[in-house]
Formats: sequence, C-alpha cells, structure tokens
Amino acid sequence: MIIDKAEVIVTSPDRNFVTLKLTTDEGHTGLGDATLNGRELAVVSYLKDHVVPLLIGRDAHRIEDTWQFLYRSAYWRRGPVTMAAIAAVDMALWDIKGKAAGMPVYQLLGGASRNGLLAYGHASGKTLPELFDSVRAHQEKGYKAIRIQAAVPGLKSIYGIASNATYEANSGVRYDYEPAKRSGDRPSEETWDTRNYLTHMPGVFSQIREDFGTDLRILHDGHHRMSPIEAARFAKDIEPYDLFWLEDCTPGEDQTALRLVRQHTTTPLAIGEIFNTVWDYQQIIREQLIDYVRSAVTHTGGITHLKKVLDYASQYQIKSGMHGPTDISPVGMAAAMHLGLAIHNFGIQEYMLHGEKTNQVFQQSFTWQDGMLHPGDKPGLGVELDLDEAGTYPYVQAYLPYNRLADGTVHDW
Repeated sequence: MIIDKAEVIVTSPDRNFVTLKLTTDEGHTGLGDATLNGRELAVVSYLKDHVVPLLIGRDAHRIEDTWQFLYRSAYWRRGPVTMAAIAAVDMALWDIKGKAAGMPVYQLLGGASRNGLLAYGHASGKTLPELFDSVRAHQEKGYKAIRIQAAVPGLKSIYGIASNATYEANSGVRYDYEPAKRSGDRPSEETWDTRNYLTHMPGVFSQIREDFGTDLRILHDGHHRMSPIEAARFAKDIEPYDLFWLEDCTPGEDQTALRLVRQHTTTPLAIGEIFNTVWDYQQIIREQLIDYVRSAVTHTGGITHLKKVLDYASQYQIKSGMHGPTDISPVGMAAAMHLGLAIHNFGIQEYMLHGEKTNQVFQQSFTWQDGMLHPGDKPGLGVELDLDEAGTYPYVQAYLPYNRLADGTVHDW
C-alpha cells in the first residue's frame, strides 16, 4: 500500500488548524493534525517543503520506519515544529492502517483498557458567583472533573478566564477558547502579579470545596508563571483542598526545579504541554517528579512516540493527562482518545468543546456520556475532513498574548 498523494490543508473555522491528508494507491485516506498555535505556517512550510516530497512512494504500512526516517534523516532533531510535522504523518498513517484493517486505531494498539476516558473541562470566572455558575454549567454537561481558573485582584485580563474582554476580530469566541488575537497585529500585552495570585487562589479553592463538596475533582493550571520556590509555597498552601493536579507550576525547561516543589508538597503535579520528546521527560519521570504527562499527540511526534513516553512513565506509576484544548484539532483529539483508551496508565483527558464551525469542517465519531469520552468504533481515527467546508475558512494570522510585570519586565503568560 503506497502513498501516492499528500496534501497540507490550512483552515480557520473557529481558529487555525493545519491538517495533513495522505492518500494511498488503494484509495485509503488518512488525516493528521499538525497545528502549532501561533506558529502554524512554520509547520506548513516544514511539511510542504521538506516532508511531503519524501512521502510519495513510501509504504504506508511502515509506520515505525517512517517515523524514524523523518526524525533521524533531517539531522536537526526535536523541537515543536519538527515534532508536529512528524506527528501529522504518524497520525495519518495510523488512520490509514485502521481503515485498511477495518478497525479503530485503539484496537491496533492492543484494544481497550477501559470503557471510557475520564475528561475534564474548563470553568472560570472574574468573580466567585461567575466561577460557581461556570462550574455548575460544566456539571450539567456531565463533567466530573473541572479545571478552576479565577481572576486575580488588580489584574485586568489573565490566562484562562472565559469572560475576559476579547478582540473585535475574535467576536463570538470565548477568550479561553481562543486567546490568540485573530487580526495579524502584534500579540496583546497583559499584566501579571505573582504575589496577588499566591494570596488569592487558595481562598478560591476553599470556596469551591465548601460549595461543591469533595466529590468534584479539581484541577488548576499555573501556566508556567511561578518560580520554583513560589510554586512550592503555592502547592503546599492548596494541599487542604485536595486538587487532582497542579499543572505547569513552574517553567519546565529546568527540570531539576521540580525537585524543590516536590520536597515541599504532596499536591500532584502535571507538566509537559510544551515538551516534544521522551528526552524532555527522561529525568522528571525517572525521579518521579511529576504525576501526570501533559503532552499532546500533536506536539510529541504522534501516537508512535507519545505511546513510548507513556510506556516509560508507566514504569514509575506516572499517568497520562494528554493536552486537549481547542488548538488541538478534532484529528489530534481523536488520536489522543484512541491512545488513552489503549494504554494501561491513563489518568485523565482534557476536553474543551470545539466550536460549531470546526465541527462542520471535521466530522467526528466520538461519544461523550456520563463524564467519559470514547473515540468510537469507526475504522481508523474516526474523523473525516470536509475539504469544501474547510476552504471557506482561510488562514488568519493570530498571536498568543504575553505578560509583563508591573515594572515592565516580560513574564511567562
């Protein structure tokens, strides 16, 4: 079964997505997600100029060999652009193999290890009443695990708050679903104050527990904004509120920083959405400095490579918590669901609902019931792309925001 056609499709229904479509000489097609939020065209060029010419004529069955070829033959390894491009090829090949076999991808990975995937949604608010309403709305949709993000006194707009003021070009789209400024202008500037955040947030979690009880699984994203000692203090302060995890408590580049956090707290830690290979995780998994792997299939070399990361993590009782925001396309989400259903050490899956336009472009077969996702049993990944519909939404340049401190210093967003 030979690849005889490869297309790179860029569409922007509710936000930008990059999709690779492979077609074989037997008529089977496969889709892969290569979306890199805010840097989409870098991956488009990598695919069109450097990868697509190498795919024509290759055996579509040889997934591992193709992965190794694309990773090693480039000489320049790792990094988000390279790994997103390889991920798209990998997903598309698994999609093709599933269709050729007449089986969903999770069956090719060893079959289901569970009946469904526990998933969490994103609740947020500028005020406690607004936050509580958001939590209730998510519970009504069936969520049993909910991420909690709240505004911080003195800060006008911060990461993760749905009701933040958005931009004219983003009209009709929630800030937390698309924080990137869809106008082609320079990124928007926001402000940050760690001290106010550290003081305010424990009280928010206290109120959540008081009003919603202990059955609700609470998650929170620090979004890289704390230093190691600040993260250690914060994780210790929120221990009484029994969080499911604290995500990205400090920048992940210095993995030894997590030792300091770990020494001071029993709050479970999740990290990895900006990691791309097993080498980014090697130390923190071996030393058990985290509890959950947060990588996306889309940014970690696809199903083939992320499964290796998670198999390695399983040796140290570390679970998956795969990245699944709206900048992961429905193709990438489907790949995460198939992988999550098959592995033994699944933990939880992030699940933000895509917009109506996106769901018209990507036809999907997954199910959502009683707080659980399931990828469905259609052959392959279970997602098809409507090329005509995709063509009605051209690419729109969009940059993610960034932070400055009160004195003007650039800070992590």
